[in-house]
Amino acid sequence: MKLTEQEARKFFNLMWALQYFVNKKLAIIPDIKSVDEYAECNTEEKIEVRKALYKDKKYFDMFVKENPQNFSEEDLSVIREWKNFIDGDFHIERFLKKYTVFIRGDQVYGVMGLYQGVDELIHSSHLPLYVKTVLLPYKGKIVYDGLFQSYNIYFGGGIKRELKESYMIAKQNNRIIETLEYSPKTTKKKEAAKPVKNWKPELDRLAKIAKNLRGSSDSPAIYSPAFGLIKASIEFARLAESDLDDQDSLYKSLKKVESALKKSYKVLDRQESW
Repeated sequence: MKLTEQEARKFFNLMWALQYFVNKKLAIIPDIKSVDEYAECNTEEKIEVRKALYKDKKYFDMFVKENPQNFSEEDLSVIREWKNFIDGDFHIERFLKKYTVFIRGDQVYGVMGLYQGVDELIHSSHLPLYVKTVLLPYKGKIVYDGLFQSYNIYFGGGIKRELKESYMIAKQNNRIIETLEYSPKTTKKKEAAKPVKNWKPELDRLAKIAKNLRGSSDSPAIYSPAFGLIKASIEFARLAESDLDDQDSLYKSLKKVESALKKSYKVLDRQESW
């Protein structure tokens, strides 16, 4: 969940050049004569330059226009895309193999680390963690700009469940944001949907078998609701397999499953002994 070393090195080469350019315009850190000198400045000094950069997007355009470092068009396009940055407060909700999940409101982002994965900087026991940072597009991915401030806030079970649900909803609906690049040439194409196994033959076979399941006056009382639960569940699965977009029918079918489940609970609650 981090960039390659080459990608990370390129990222900082571009970022320090851009921030040096801003510093040269505004003279925030005095007596800095080169990008290399700026790169050696401490974080506290760079933070002030960083604030000035994100406060006014004109510096991105000015840098691209003047091109003081004689960057290639490819490098300039990266800096041009940085105008699409997103700054603010985010919840870091979980670590995945692919990226780290950042959440703000109902927006869920997949964020890569730079030289280190975010999971190398933060222990999983500290999640969810509330941080302030800046997200940037970079080579079809999303990265943070190298700095984030964490808030010392403990989140209870309610907030944790809400954040998890936000992630699960985004995952289920394929709307985890993995790029901030909007140019047709650089926007990452969505992966083609993987073929889904056809479960219809198996579900039809189960439905045929379940059709013969019946309780009787001689059977234990639990048989009838248990068999009803099986039939309702199979019918729900068949509907989900055949028409996932028909949510109204799915909800109606699921209510039948819930009704059968409640009947099973009632029978079990009434049972004094087996």
